[in-house]
Amino acid sequence: MDLYAENILDHFRSPRGKEPLQKPSVEHHEINASCGDALTVQLTIDDEKITGLSWSGTGCAISQAAMSMLSEELSGMSTKDAERMKPDHIKELLGVPVGTRRTKCALLGLHALKNALRKHAKEKPQSWVETVGTEQ
Repeated sequence: MDLYAENILDHFRSPRGKEPLQKPSVEHHEINASCGDALTVQLTIDDEKITGLSWSGTGCAISQAAMSMLSEELSGMSTKDAERMKPDHIKELLGVPVGTRRTKCALLGLHALKNALRKHAKEKPQSWVETVGTEQ
């Protein structure tokens, strides 16, 4: 098996970042309507830095592993840097080509993260196309 595929399966079987937060600053839930994958992201934000992150969800190995990998990257990151994350970064984390049919699976966590940050900033959550659909 390919090293990257093994990494995805490791994150799927032993996801990181799933410990619930006691008092999150914000929580946001997203569903990929095309396949049913779902993620809920909780963030604790202090002085515009992500000081805590938790997530829960169900779905395919790609969506769950991508969120697990993303959760490892976010601790201590500024909200501005998190807002600037691009889909290519998630694809790099996964390390395997993501076909058109699996793109929404791979980017569901990024979409949920960005909408959680918008919600925290008292902005309206955006649709898939507004958040990541135009950056593919």
